[in-house]
Amino acid sequence: MFPMTPGNPVEWRIASGLVPYQEALAAMEARAEAIAAGEAPELIWLLEHPPLYTAGTSAKAGDLLDNRFPVHEVGRGGQYTYHGPGQRIAYVMLDLRRRKQDVRAFVCALEAWIINTLAAFNVTGERREGRVGVWVQRPDKPRGLDGKMAEDKIAALGIRVRRWVTFHGISLNVEPDLSHFRGIVPCGIAEQHYGVTSLVDLGLPVTMPDVDIALRQAFEAQFGDTTD
Repeated sequence: MFPMTPGNPVEWRIASGLVPYQEALAAMEARAEAIAAGEAPELIWLLEHPPLYTAGTSAKAGDLLDNRFPVHEVGRGGQYTYHGPGQRIAYVMLDLRRRKQDVRAFVCALEAWIINTLAAFNVTGERREGRVGVWVQRPDKPRGLDGKMAEDKIAALGIRVRRWVTFHGISLNVEPDLSHFRGIVPCGIAEQHYGVTSLVDLGLPVTMPDVDIALRQAFEAQFGDTTD
């Protein structure tokens, strides 16, 4: 659990259409500053982006294989990620001064949020040491050379914290074009038996509104109540 101080409900917003990345980044940074100044409530912002790649602070140039889409260098942690239609982005702007000033615990709470959201669709998401994000086992795919079971990443996360206010957040693959991930080495993980998947790729006819409902329910259980 990562509860808030009582009496400070979190605003919940869902964008319509595809939001340009730079526009979203500017809005997110402005909101984080307003939260830090005590001028705005915390915010969860759900949206989709047009196809693009982002390079986090640990990105390696060699992991950009094909810059078929715009590449944005950002201040969040992590390496290269893909964002695009069919992927639910959740930008998380929370004030850790009102919760727990522990960034590692916050990252664990985000992972738990994703895992509990997936559980609503009977998908078992798991953490992996040394591999950021949430993974699902794929016994239907070839094992690695070392005999380990194949696994696919279904959700990524990357955050930044300024004045104890978080921004950036998580991305959950609902029904993106998985071929778009081939332009990068996602999060620097190149082993052949580690891939990328989505809810629809796993055979689940899930819609974005279905995911939004599950995200909100899991968020309220993990972080506290929200308001429209």
